[in-house]
Amino acid sequence: MLVAYPATLTRDTDGSVIAQFRDVPEALTNGASEDGAATWAQDALMVALSIYMDEGRDIPVPSKAKRGERMVPLPAMSAAKLAIYQAMRGRRVRQLDLAQQLNIDAKQVRRLLDLNHNSTLPQLSAALEALGKRLVVDVRDAA
Repeated sequence: MLVAYPATLTRDTDGSVIAQFRDVPEALTNGASEDGAATWAQDALMVALSIYMDEGRDIPVPSKAKRGERMVPLPAMSAAKLAIYQAMRGRRVRQLDLAQQLNIDAKQVRRLLDLNHNSTLPQLSAALEALGKRLVVDVRDAA
């Protein structure tokens, strides 16, 4: 499951590189180099998507990269958590409802939706299955 958003990297007047996302305009950062900006871009993307979740907004579907854009992937665990969030929204399932369905405390569901909390694959998989989804892991060669 690869979730990646296209970023535009632009050299600023001071020589730094600005990274911005057309799908998630709130995610904006910069770095000393393109690689530095791309590294910070993932953090900016995670913060912006956390805000979307806090505000009860839909998570934008990543568009395909256009010429000159760089794809910035989300960590696998974060992608799974965002999938749980979107599935809950799509099915209108409240956190308490999912907790009851999984026979866990509501605090544990909040942790499943926290992009900064280290959940386990079995927890994420069980939540997705309860929401009619299936977690699939794919390993690829590094680019």
